[in-house]
Amino acid sequence: MKDLTQGSIPKHLITMAMPMMIGMFVQTLYFLVDLYFVGKLGATALAGLSLAGNAMFLIFALTQIINIGTATLISHAVGSKDQLNANNIFNQSMMISSVIGVVVCVIGYLGAKSYLNIVSQDPETVAMGLDYLYWFIPCMALQFIMVAISAALRGTGIVKPTMMIQMLSILVNIILSPILITGWGTGYAMGIAGAGLASSISVVFAVILLVYYFKTSEKYISVNFTLWRIDTTCLKKLFAIGLPAGGEFFLMFLYMATIYWLIQRFGADAQAGFGLGSRVMQALFLPAMAIAFAAPLLQGKTLVQKTISELEKRLPGL
Repeated sequence: MKDLTQGSIPKHLITMAMPMMIGMFVQTLYFLVDLYFVGKLGATALAGLSLAGNAMFLIFALTQIINIGTATLISHAVGSKDQLNANNIFNQSMMISSVIGVVVCVIGYLGAKSYLNIVSQDPETVAMGLDYLYWFIPCMALQFIMVAISAALRGTGIVKPTMMIQMLSILVNIILSPILITGWGTGYAMGIAGAGLASSISVVFAVILLVYYFKTSEKYISVNFTLWRIDTTCLKKLFAIGLPAGGEFFLMFLYMATIYWLIQRFGADAQAGFGLGSRVMQALFLPAMAIAFAAPLLQGKTLVQKTISELEKRLPGL
């Protein structure tokens, strides 16, 4: 745990914003790495990847609800020295993340073709998008567990281990992408499907490392399946805090899907170009978004810690 009432506010703000920015950037990098290698397969493959990858904005929307809500509530509980509440919040977050992850898998596999047919008139582009999504959906589903654990650790003041694990997972993705997509060293090229598989394997790797670190190092909060019962009050607070952040990404998904739908008559080249450009712009916006998300978290935790400190001064022995 870290007392945010001491030291420089800008330094604390950057410290809290950095893991958020890196977390969002890592989620983006999984897709950017795929864009780089899939781009070598041609415009149709790149268009299919772009259309399929737009679904990541829905994942961003949902994970940011978990991310912001979990980190904020746990930081408040830590600031008020309420370990039992912090542990309950973490387990509620893990429970709802697991449920949402399963739902994403089911809806993803059942609805992928319908979504792609709406935003593209080209059968080959739709086929490419499906090949990618069928292997990429596990990556999207596992994001929720990864985000829940990372947010919980950040709420207790632990940021560096999650940053390192996320960067390691990106390295795994970068190594696996050319091997699976083009068949480097194996002679078996999966094409665009290899991009999705590389991302999913790298996220599995990250989740395993996070779970191992959490189990061996974190002591303030822990997984307790007896707390995996629906706590309506806790979940309402979590969603109330996280929904505004998630809503922004949901609007971005709708905006992107609308643009893809409008330009589909211009062919795969136009959709591929728009997809590539929009991902570059997304990466440029991440620092500002991370600071915006970190500010209320820092304010809330600092306020709670100051309140507790004042009460302890006025009421010795509290």
